[in-house]
Amino acid sequence: MAQVSQNTSTKLRRAEADCAARGLSLTPLRKRVLELLLEAEGPVKAYDLLASLKPDGSAQPPTVYRALDFLTQAGLAHRVEALNAYLACVHSHDGDVAELFICEQCGKVIEEHREVLAEHAPDGFKIERSVIEHYGRCADCR
Repeated sequence: MAQVSQNTSTKLRRAEADCAARGLSLTPLRKRVLELLLEAEGPVKAYDLLASLKPDGSAQPPTVYRALDFLTQAGLAHRVEALNAYLACVHSHDGDVAELFICEQCGKVIEEHREVLAEHAPDGFKIERSVIEHYGRCADCR
């Protein structure tokens, strides 16, 4: 297994502490998937994660998708719908909505945050988490 960067190790420890505080279990597989997302330079497709996990054991597609479902539900990853890929997220949103700015030219994804406007939800609907995707060109590609 490749050496984990200090930055990634710090983020993994933060994710473990966050999960423990919320009574969630960051299993070794979930942690490894998060590590792969953190080490990636951009969004990663599930089958690319699966290929990276194969040397570590006999991971199957459902196993990877369950780990990704856990990570997205726990707020540790975002699914980039347009790319059918995943992006690590190890900072607290604390009621913020994640906004993903996706460059259609180079594929770069930039994450920003803004306040969730609960008054836009239907009566009685409680927003648990939100992700908004914007498409265009990043500053480098313009």
